[in-house]
Amino acid sequence: MIPYTTLDSIIAQMPERTGHTLLDEDQGCVKGCRMGVSLYRSTEYHMPQKHDDQEGFFVLDGKGYALVGGEEIPLLPGTAFMVPAHTDHVIRRDPSCDCCKVLWFHAAVE
Repeated sequence: MIPYTTLDSIIAQMPERTGHTLLDEDQGCVKGCRMGVSLYRSTEYHMPQKHDDQEGFFVLDGKGYALVGGEEIPLLPGTAFMVPAHTDHVIRRDPSCDCCKVLWFHAAVE
């Protein structure tokens, strides 16, 4: 049987979280591959993150901004971008909407 989950079921388990992992090693991902959805509700940037792997993003709903390596990117539904390994990045929502919903994935760097 193929393991699967739904975003609604993951959110129901941990409604207070903003980031929700949908796929990881429990669903068969290998070499650090992970995928999930984050719900950005703050209009301010918080502490940037950086990782040893690369991370891709795809905006599902809402509007916002991403600060990637010091460059600000406007986010609208359908926007996709990659963050190279070891690069600071952070996302916030636009004040005109309640939430910016973003799909993310981590992939190993060879």
